[in-house]
Amino acid sequence: MKLSSWQSLLTVWDGLFHTDLSRLNDYEKVVIWDLRWPRTLLALFIGALLAICGAVTQGLFRNPLADPGIIGVSSGAGLGAALAIVIFPVSFSVFATPVAAFVGGLVTSLLVYRLAQSSQGNTSVLILLLAGVAVAAFTGAVIGFLTFIANDQALRDLTLWGMGSLNGATPFMLWLCAGCCLCLILFYQYYAKALNALLLGEAEAAHLGIHTEQLKRQLIIATAIGIGIAVSASGIIGFISLVVPHLIRMTLGPDHTRLLPLSAIAGAALLLLADVGARVWLAPAELPVGLVTALIGAPFFVFLLLQQRQRLSTL
Repeated sequence: MKLSSWQSLLTVWDGLFHTDLSRLNDYEKVVIWDLRWPRTLLALFIGALLAICGAVTQGLFRNPLADPGIIGVSSGAGLGAALAIVIFPVSFSVFATPVAAFVGGLVTSLLVYRLAQSSQGNTSVLILLLAGVAVAAFTGAVIGFLTFIANDQALRDLTLWGMGSLNGATPFMLWLCAGCCLCLILFYQYYAKALNALLLGEAEAAHLGIHTEQLKRQLIIATAIGIGIAVSASGIIGFISLVVPHLIRMTLGPDHTRLLPLSAIAGAALLLLADVGARVWLAPAELPVGLVTALIGAPFFVFLLLQQRQRLSTL
């Protein structure tokens, strides 16, 4: 007998907080503790990672439309995952895909940063953006080639991974994402005031005693690690890192001491809501959560572009 939504909510409440679990069936305990709870935690950690890395990227480049993907981490992670899915057998690719995605994202980020660095050690933001676009185009072409030569099973896995999913909520991934999320929140919060100074410009921040090149290098590497781990755990989930920080900035201002933790909280909440929508919208079928975030984020991104155009036209 199918339970109503209210009965299902009460069942989940009993499964999580009631001391007497004898009233629950065995399958209900399995669904709550082995499926729903790990997936909920993963959604919270991934959403927080994506949003806080997006907030740092926008502050670093002083552009509300910036996204961690511009430094090549998302495209590199996609290439690493595609290589693992197509080359390795199915039984091994389950473990190799997250590792390859993380390594690919980190390597491409370091490559983009190295291309943007001059012989004097200075980093040009413009060159960094152009290098990110070039690397993304190259990795996209390689992924297209891998898609062309993939067999049916690999092609399906590659397509679903590119849409984003929270099905990979293994204990290892939960601990990895939780540790990375906590470390990055503390690390970014330590540099929140430096990011505030960087909003004034690199020259002004340098006059305030901030080593801008060292700051950019550390933040870019930390962002690459955070996004690489997030992408390796869930695939490519778009627009969380773009929409959430900008929404918090529009509401509460650009102060990173508040912006960073609130972006992490809002990102976690938004991805959790998107995952719930992905599971109940076409139930019993399940939409990839990346499609839901794209449906939410794409109209908001158009709104940001129109707002930016209106602002430029008034100058």
